Amino acid sequence: MDSAEGARDWLCNPEAEVSAHYVISETGTLWQLVSEDMRAWHAGAGAWGGVEDVNSHSIGIEIANTGSAPFPEPQMAVLEQLLSGILARWEIPAHRVIGHSDSAIGRKIDPGARFDWQRLARRGLSIWPERSVDELDAEAFRRNCARFGYVAGEGQDSALLNAFRLRFRPWASGVLDERDCGLAAELARRWPFAPNPELLA
Repeated sequence: MDSAEGARDWLCNPEAEVSAHYVISETGTLWQLVSEDMRAWHAGAGAWGGVEDVNSHSIGIEIANTGSAPFPEPQMAVLEQLLSGILARWEIPAHRVIGHSDSAIGRKIDPGARFDWQRLARRGLSIWPERSVDELDAEAFRRNCARFGYVAGEGQDSALLNAFRLRFRPWASGVLDERDCGLAAELARRWPFAPNPELLA
């Protein structure tokens, strides 16, 4: 949308058939549109680990951004405060904070390459793997991504790599490499998805 207010209004429009629990504007204005204990329709079709109905197991936060601009400080500060409260209230571990691009491979790209996941990780509100490399092995990469939580269908190897890099190597390009494999192996080792009813944020 052209503005955060426009996005907020569209999410409140029944004709849109889409909603979110929260919207955060570029200036840090926060709107709660749906109670946290109610289902919102922000994720759409997608999956994460053993969760196939992400809308029923998540709290959706829409962050106003075109995808081509950095996320402003007031917006990030409000997001951190909001996430801190959500994670505490619902006992959500930091590794269960994901983006739409994580749960809807090949269909969604937000929050995008400019989103500062490392900043959230430094504050214990997300996770970030160390800089590591591993043997180049496409099957192991796919297997490790799945163990972490990514759900990719047949023939989605390229879309999986793109989703993975949007999150963990936003400025990387080209074919799968040893850095991708190393990061995926670390994610699978340190934060494997455990099938349980934990919420996602």
